[in-house]
Amino acid sequence: QVELVESGGGLAQAGGSLRLSCAASGDIFSINHMGWYRQAPGKPRELVASITISGSREYVDSVKGRFTISRIYAENTVYLQMNSLKPEDTAVYYCNADIKSTSSWYTDYWGQGTQVIVSS
Repeated sequence: QVELVESGGGLAQAGGSLRLSCAASGDIFSINHMGWYRQAPGKPRELVASITISGSREYVDSVKGRFTISRIYAENTVYLQMNSLKPEDTAVYYCNADIKSTSSWYTDYWGQGTQVIVSS
């Protein structure tokens, strides 16, 4: 079985910073891309940032220049460094990974979500 465990969410003031972490564990053979999504109340879930196994990164326009996604490959871990936070960043953030296990082909896995609240 494969599991994604998130940490680092919480409360921050506008202009502050938070660092989200997500570690994949279990029966893992290979991981393709990893990324972060977020969903605010009344809004659809959106891709915030992603990173491929080759290191290519993509960001939604609203976070470019403020957020940075990175990986520690040996630990199957992905991070999201969030700087210059805005109230509009308030949402539940979900870790996502495309993983091939030792017993099945590539499948999308999701973390349970971590709440980020940014106050003004």
